[in-house]
Amino acid sequence: MRRRSISIATALAVVLGSASLMAGAAGTAAADSAKVLPVTSVGDMVVDGAHQRVYVSDPSGGKIVVTDYSGTVKATLTGLSGVTGLALSADSGQVYAAVKNSDRIIAVDTGTYAQTASYPVGDAPSDLEVVDGRIWFSQNTDFGSLDVSGAEPVVHLAQRGDVGFYGGSTFLAADPSVPGVLVAGSGGDLAVYDVTADGATLRAKGQMDSGVKQLDLTPDGRQVLTSWGSGGGYSIGAYSTTDLTQQTGYPDDAYPNAVRVAPDGTVAAGSFSWYDPDVHIHRPGDPVPVRTYDFPNTGNSSGADTLVDGALAWAPDSSRLFAVSENTYGTRTLRTLTDPTKELPTLTVSAPSKADRAKKLTVTGKLTSKTRPAAGTALTVTRTDVESPKGKTLTAAKTKADGTFSFTDTPPAGGKVTYKVTYAGDATHAAASGSDAVAVSRKSTSLSLNNNGKLYAYGKDVTFTAHLGTTYKNRTVSLYADPFGSDKSRKLLKTAKVNSKGNVSATVDMTRDTTVTAVFSGDAHYADRTVKSVAYAKAKVSTAVSRHYKTGRIGSHTYYYFHKNTDPVLTTTMNYYKGRSQRFELEVYYQGTWYQTDSEYFALAPDGTSAVRLEAPGESGILARTRSSYVNGTSGDNVNSTTHGAWKYFTFTK
Repeated sequence: MRRRSISIATALAVVLGSASLMAGAAGTAAADSAKVLPVTSVGDMVVDGAHQRVYVSDPSGGKIVVTDYSGTVKATLTGLSGVTGLALSADSGQVYAAVKNSDRIIAVDTGTYAQTASYPVGDAPSDLEVVDGRIWFSQNTDFGSLDVSGAEPVVHLAQRGDVGFYGGSTFLAADPSVPGVLVAGSGGDLAVYDVTADGATLRAKGQMDSGVKQLDLTPDGRQVLTSWGSGGGYSIGAYSTTDLTQQTGYPDDAYPNAVRVAPDGTVAAGSFSWYDPDVHIHRPGDPVPVRTYDFPNTGNSSGADTLVDGALAWAPDSSRLFAVSENTYGTRTLRTLTDPTKELPTLTVSAPSKADRAKKLTVTGKLTSKTRPAAGTALTVTRTDVESPKGKTLTAAKTKADGTFSFTDTPPAGGKVTYKVTYAGDATHAAASGSDAVAVSRKSTSLSLNNNGKLYAYGKDVTFTAHLGTTYKNRTVSLYADPFGSDKSRKLLKTAKVNSKGNVSATVDMTRDTTVTAVFSGDAHYADRTVKSVAYAKAKVSTAVSRHYKTGRIGSHTYYYFHKNTDPVLTTTMNYYKGRSQRFELEVYYQGTWYQTDSEYFALAPDGTSAVRLEAPGESGILARTRSSYVNGTSGDNVNSTTHGAWKYFTFTK
């Protein structure tokens, strides 16, 4: 028991010396996805549309990683040191891979991911293309073919003819829609070959930029596209397959490093760009991109992710474009770009900021895109309000020739009313939507709560009653109690419909000052309403006296009798709160008057007790009294209202 002492003799001397006292939205495209690839390099990519798989070769890691269209890894083929070029058989049954460091091309079953064959082809095969069933592979500054259609594989090497190809690795290109044609390029040399027979017959040769990272052949067979165009500037180069004369290409950002043509002719142009879009999507012959993609910064790297050289691949149905990006820490991410051939429209919606319930209002908007959808395009309109929280479909709006639209509506419910307009998209446009909200007027209702400002004894059960006035449909009120003090949070007492008199009640155990809140959430015709009532609770204070030898009446009070040399002990018990102290007062009776001699604050122990020892005066005939109090604010907190305990009277005898 903690004890502090006050000298009664000193207090008496003080009394004899002096008797004085002292607070509108744009549309979005179908969701793209991105997942980190477990690779340390990227050699090539190929997409198996039949099984919806993406194959990525990792030359430095010696493996091929197989993912689904979302980038989730489904298989990893290891032990393939230097694996680079990948190609898919016409029936999607086999993926061929050039394993550079073992001078082989392997075949992998696309259903089981098991290696089904291994073909030695001579020195270091790299890039691969399948043309009319034969597998064409590059070898440094030359290329050859592998025919596996017969009983034994047949390999033909050194097929470049009199083309120089002095610039290092040779790139190959072909397209399933263009039988018998193979494109090859290396350094500044470019050539087109007829490969309908066993060998490769040169059809045309020419020059291209020496910085090319990738080639492709358009599905109409008319152009060869290169990842860097000649003639200055940053662009995708275009060359006629007839004579390789340069044609108008596709503008790109710095620095072009990839080009892939979709089966429908759409061109994906990639670039190594820190601050500009990484991928541009062009319709055939259109220099203005229909879409662009700018990769974000991932992994807290020093700049935005950039496209890996040549790391673009189309799904066979042109519905997706796959790209691999990397950051400055070497983390590589497979990005699935959905509906890349479709324009991304913007749909704006504008509604009045305020409106009256049950009165007509007009909503306007505009659907814009690179090529505007036809006049009369139907747009879905949905109204969301308190009566239709999941939305109610209204009469469709239709666009005008300039893409604008308007519609009228009479909102039946007040409060926040949201109008969402949706464009479903078409073969060349992605879906888009936009919305705007209107603050629709509602009537006010009355809501009251009793007991505000009242003071209650500690622990008293107090009933708080809320009264709700006229409403439309909602007759529910919620009551919350928030006791003073940071250690307790607001809690729900009750949520219920009011009775026939409009009342709903809940009981609070008043151990602290408490804010009670009544909440009506509103309905279609009446606005929400909140009222508060702050009620106050006294502290629980009691004091026990010990070491006396008897009690007796003196006048109208009961006194505790002490011998003149016995120290009284007064133990106060109070409801505990962290940091709380009691105020202890001592008064002495002199010539018919009680004089305050001393008051002091003593901390409560965790069990809520505080014991004070009074030093005996050593003389008889003294009358004194003490009182313990909780004082809001100065007792260390403000969670209860000021409460004074009862006076304890005592006297001293011989």
